[in-house]
Amino acid sequence: MREPLAERLRPSTLDDVVGQEHILGKTGVLRRIVQSGLLPNLIFYGPSGTGKSTVSSILARETGRRLCKLNATTSGLSDVKEIIESLDTMLAPNGVLLYLDEIQYFNKKQQQSLLEYMENGKITLIASTTENPYFAIYNAILSRATVFEFKPLEPKDVIIALKRAVTLLDAEVDCPPEVLEHIAVSCGGDVRKALTALELLEAAAAREDGIAVFTLEDAKQVTQRSAMRFDRDGDSHYDVMSAFQKSMRGSDPDAAIHYLARLLAGGDIASACRRLLVTVSEDVGLAYPQCVTIVKACVDAAVQLGMPEAMMPLSQAVILVATAPKSNTASGAVGAALADIHAGKGGEVPSHLRSSAYKGAEKLGHGEGYKYAHSFENNYVSQQYLPDALKNVKYYKFGANKVEQTAKKYWDEIKGNK
Repeated sequence: MREPLAERLRPSTLDDVVGQEHILGKTGVLRRIVQSGLLPNLIFYGPSGTGKSTVSSILARETGRRLCKLNATTSGLSDVKEIIESLDTMLAPNGVLLYLDEIQYFNKKQQQSLLEYMENGKITLIASTTENPYFAIYNAILSRATVFEFKPLEPKDVIIALKRAVTLLDAEVDCPPEVLEHIAVSCGGDVRKALTALELLEAAAAREDGIAVFTLEDAKQVTQRSAMRFDRDGDSHYDVMSAFQKSMRGSDPDAAIHYLARLLAGGDIASACRRLLVTVSEDVGLAYPQCVTIVKACVDAAVQLGMPEAMMPLSQAVILVATAPKSNTASGAVGAALADIHAGKGGEVPSHLRSSAYKGAEKLGHGEGYKYAHSFENNYVSQQYLPDALKNVKYYKFGANKVEQTAKKYWDEIKGNK
C-alpha cells in the first residue's frame, strides 16, 4: 500500500515545519523551550492539519523520549495503563512522551488518571485538541501544562509545502503556479487537505508524453468547499457568530456580510437570525427604534423562504443594522437594574403604586395618593415610582444620537429640567 503524500512529506525537524512562526520561528517561545533541554507538559490547540502531531513527533526525537500516541476517540484507561506499565523499563529509560490526540473525548476520570504520572515526570504529556482547551480540558490538567495555539496556515506557507510535495509525486508533472495558489487558498489553512488535493490532482491528471498536466479546472474540482471550517458545536462556529455580531455592532457592513455568508454556507440560518434579532435591540436600540421591526420582517421572510433565497432579506437586514446609528442605552439600563436586583436592592413597591382594584385595598392604603398622569398638563406629573431604597437611581441615560437627544430635549422641557 502506497504511503499517503502527507506522510511522505512529514517534517523531521522544526526547521522543516511550515507556518506557526509565532511559536516555532527562530525566536518562537516553544522552539526556545525545546532548545533549553526542558520539555514540559504541553497542550496543542488548533484546527486539523496545522502540525500538532508532527511537532510532537519532532519534540520526542529531539529530546530522546519514547513517543506513544493515543487518540482519545478510540482509546481508554486500559491503553494508558499499558503505557504506564512500560515505564522504568529498557523500553523507556528516559520516560515516555505521550501524545494524546483529541483529549477532549477523555472524560474527567480518564484525564485524572494521567495526573500522578505527569507530576512525577514519568509521563510528559502532549495533548492536542481542536476545541477550546479552557472549556474542553479538566482544570487539573491545564494547571500542569502549557497551552500553545496552532493557527491555520497562510497560503504562502501552504505553497512551500506544496512545492516540496511536487518533487515527491510519482509522476513528472506540469503544474502552473495558479494551480498551487488555488489549492493553497482553498484548503482553509489545513496543509494535510492541500497535500491530499495535490495527490488527487495527480491521479486525475491527463497525461501528455508521460507528463501529468495539472489544470486549474481540475484543481477547482478536487478542492470544492475544502476551505470551509464549520462545526455547529465547535469553537469555530461560535467564533464566527461572535465576529458576526461584533462586526454589526462596529458598523462594518463588509465584515458583517462576510460572516453572514460563512454562517449561510454552513447551512445555519437560525444562528444568523438570532444574532440579528439580538444585535438590533442591543446595539441599535433607541437610536433607530423602527429598525427592529424591519429586521424582524427580514428574518421572518428568510425563515419562510429558506436557502438560497433567504440570503437576500438577511443581507438586507445585516447591512441595515451595520450602517444604522448605534445606542446601547436600553440594554445598559436593564442590565444595571438587574444588577441591583441580584444584589438584593429594591424593597417594597411604593404604597401609592400598589393595586387598588380589589375590595379592602383602601383599608391598606394601597393606591392612596396616586396621581393619574393623563389628568395633568402634557400628560405628566412628578411623583415617586421607584422603591424608597432606589428612589434616586438613574438606570437610563440618554444616548448621544439624534433620536434620543430629541426625546431628552422634549422631556427636559416638560419636566422643567435644565
